[in-house]
Amino acid sequence: MKAMILAAGKGTRLGQITGTIPKALVEINGKSVLQLAVEKCTSSGFGEIIVNVHHLAGQVEEEVARLNKSGFDISISDERTMLLDTGGGLYRARDFFDTSPFLLYNTDIVTDLDLAVLYRFHKSKGGIATLAVRKRRGNRFFLVSDDGMVRGWCNKATGEKIMAGEVNEELSEIGFLGIHLIDPQIFKFMYEGVYSMTSLYLQLMNSHRINTYRHNEGYWYDIGTPENLEIVRNFLGQR
Repeated sequence: MKAMILAAGKGTRLGQITGTIPKALVEINGKSVLQLAVEKCTSSGFGEIIVNVHHLAGQVEEEVARLNKSGFDISISDERTMLLDTGGGLYRARDFFDTSPFLLYNTDIVTDLDLAVLYRFHKSKGGIATLAVRKRRGNRFFLVSDDGMVRGWCNKATGEKIMAGEVNEELSEIGFLGIHLIDPQIFKFMYEGVYSMTSLYLQLMNSHRINTYRHNEGYWYDIGTPENLEIVRNFLGQR
């Protein structure tokens, strides 16, 4: 199975930490964030991986070369000239994938979510994508129906709301975890440019089934801030 790890971001929320190293190379207890993500994906059967690079790309390429020497199978998708966001970045790497569903995984995520179970869930539902979600704090949420389908999105801070046509049922607010299982047919609806996968899902939710998979048990962290990074270092150091 194949996966893409999104590692091109500038990591601006980490402040001075990412001034000299890319977010993907931030260290957690002796391993880079990228190595943790690669190990997470491969341990669940996603053995062929592509990583996109932009900010301090050369350093990420050196880490990929080191990981490949230790037995991993990682390719590079180069976004040096322009950071393409999650949607544009995935589309740039489209030729890497085959006809099977694939994993899209944010490099700054640390979780015990079972990706193999997520894959089987996606296959059983048959939608164009399955998004890992959980109840968590934040401002931006997907709005989902009782059967777990994405029917909208909202930003609590700004009041913005996007809905799938007229929705006559009560919807639940749920936080996205930065982990997607995607059917390659999605590339038919994608294009070159700078855009997010969330914006694409909100375009497709009227015509295609976009499912959610809840991971309310276990742990999930986003290491995007210095505070969260220290929390994760302490949490994993005690395990």
